[in-house]
Amino acid sequence: MPHNFQAARENAPPSARRGGRKKICLVVGTRPEAIKMAPLALAVREDPRFDLHLLATGQHREMLLEPLRFFGLEPEDFLNIMKTGQTLDYVTAAVLQETGNIFDRIRPDMALVHGDTTTTFAAALAAFYRGIPLGHVEAGLRSGDLRQPFPEEMNRLLADRICTLWFPPTPGARKNLLAEGCPEERITVTGNTVIDALLAASRRVERPEAPELATIPEDVPLVLLTAHRRETWGEGLERICQGVLELLRLEEHLRFLIPMHLNPVVRQVFMERLGNEERVILCDPLRYPDFVWAMKRSRVILSDSGGVQEEAPALSKPVLVMRNVTERPEAVEAGTALLVGTDPEKIVAETRKLLEDASYYRSFLAKNTKPFGDGSASAKILEALHGYFETMREVVQKQ
Repeated sequence: MPHNFQAARENAPPSARRGGRKKICLVVGTRPEAIKMAPLALAVREDPRFDLHLLATGQHREMLLEPLRFFGLEPEDFLNIMKTGQTLDYVTAAVLQETGNIFDRIRPDMALVHGDTTTTFAAALAAFYRGIPLGHVEAGLRSGDLRQPFPEEMNRLLADRICTLWFPPTPGARKNLLAEGCPEERITVTGNTVIDALLAASRRVERPEAPELATIPEDVPLVLLTAHRRETWGEGLERICQGVLELLRLEEHLRFLIPMHLNPVVRQVFMERLGNEERVILCDPLRYPDFVWAMKRSRVILSDSGGVQEEAPALSKPVLVMRNVTERPEAVEAGTALLVGTDPEKIVAETRKLLEDASYYRSFLAKNTKPFGDGSASAKILEALHGYFETMREVVQKQ
């Protein structure tokens, strides 16, 4: 089973055995990771008990640095592994090798990975190979289907198997970890760090900077739509666009804002099906503060994103989840989110009901709007890290 304390002590870098400030290496590779890890990175940087080393793999090069810089962060190492036509094989191998090289150079006392990306799994494996204690932020999420989402479900399962500390965002995620045999004393329910980021950003966002957003009339209903999952590619995206076209036909004042993922597989479908629609704004990925503004401005959110499922309830926005299953059931159970898949009939029916039925809309907002925490996740993680190092110090003293 996962890492044990004796192995951690024997394989830890010298600083972990002699006390003092502990070097924490946070690894991020994609935009969502950057957003979700930014408040934790700031908290580590400001805590006198720790030294921060921020490592960015560049799995998503163009989309990664912007949210970090919004929060005043710059990576100590940026691997820039992204290349045109990259495969999962390439990303996994590149992150494993290059992150391992960084670990060998900086010898961290703890590595922290986040969520379920290929960077998460490969960086976790690099830490495991070196006996570096490993913490998993947003641990324990499960859809129960290895192919949905793909490859994220596999990534998080494998990462959780080799961790030292687990930071699940919800009691449900904790329950998943316990069922898999993870030791209870090393599991800390924290809430999701995305709420920390969202609350911090919301206080700073007053008006958007992207020129496309300035064209949205103030008095029209806006639907924010994001779709990029691999399992949605092809027919799924076509069906989503079919639903959008039908909604435009039925709702004459409705506007859509669709920030398109940079992947050409995604962009091509949106451009071909919706590129000539006057009431659809197709744009590049928005800067994080503009995206927060767009979520707050929208009447309804349609998304297959994991992060949006967490953010929308915190902003009191109904979210229709364009997936068949979700590893974040808390929002669905709380009644603030609804699974609609890529079925155009469900997308149209549920969107129209939210737009036209005020009592139905209010029912989404009357439930628990904080299923993913209250913005204190980073502080809880810091205390769990400190507790771990204190326990390790006591173990060493008893030798």
